[in-house]
Amino acid sequence: MKLVRFGQPGQEKPGIIDSQGAVRDLSAIVDDIAGDVLSDEGLQSLRDLDLSSLPEVAADTRLGPCVGRIGKFICIGLNYSDHAAETGSEVPPEPVIFNKWTSAVCGPNDNVEIPRGSKKTDWEVELGVIVGKGGRYIDEADAMSHVAGFCVVNDVSERAYQLERSGTWDKGKGCDTFGPLGPWLVSRDDVADPHQLNMWLEVDGHRYQNGNTRTMVYQVPFLISYLSQFMSLQPGDVISTGTPPGVGMGQQPAIYLRDGQQMRLGIDGLGEQQQRVVQA
Repeated sequence: MKLVRFGQPGQEKPGIIDSQGAVRDLSAIVDDIAGDVLSDEGLQSLRDLDLSSLPEVAADTRLGPCVGRIGKFICIGLNYSDHAAETGSEVPPEPVIFNKWTSAVCGPNDNVEIPRGSKKTDWEVELGVIVGKGGRYIDEADAMSHVAGFCVVNDVSERAYQLERSGTWDKGKGCDTFGPLGPWLVSRDDVADPHQLNMWLEVDGHRYQNGNTRTMVYQVPFLISYLSQFMSLQPGDVISTGTPPGVGMGQQPAIYLRDGQQMRLGIDGLGEQQQRVVQA
């Protein structure tokens, strides 16, 4: 099952993709793709609908971020050994945790803004995990039952802000438009193995990232259990699980985004994003 949110920024409505690939309007059924809708029971009620009875949404309608009312946008750093190597870093002995502010969230095809004064805005295709059932101290063996679904994330990053300006990584990760989500929330039952998904990213048609989630150091069940030792996980929280090699910082010499460029990225079964890069 593929769930979406459509409409103008801040006014998105819930939707679902039918068997023909069209968006159907769920706003008469649920108020958003958020909260209790993300529970197993909530998702099953949507799965049972006759989609042909729902209004069809115009094909050119903007898609918003695929989950609403996000409480936390949690990210995992250096979670692919080959990406750690390209940055000159060791694989960490425990997961590196940082945050994107929820004001960074945008639609999958919205413009990405280079912050004023930025010289090192970079790209990162990542597998996003959307929490459906909250909890603390979650057992790894039970962790997948807390997942509503998966999505594509572009963990846009400003490397100078992240690495050269003191303090934590967060200041280089949470700028406005640095968190495109979607196009779809794909329910976990439709993802046979989240650790066997091809993922890729192109800039102006040149493919820089070409990886697979199988090379994750810390896999999804471990990450959910680990994070829940430090915080309550809640429905609608997003966990971005790290990126494979091929980021701009890892090129020889380094390459960073410029005004007017086009990013295109995707993950098998989870859809594609396209963003135009603009100057803030």
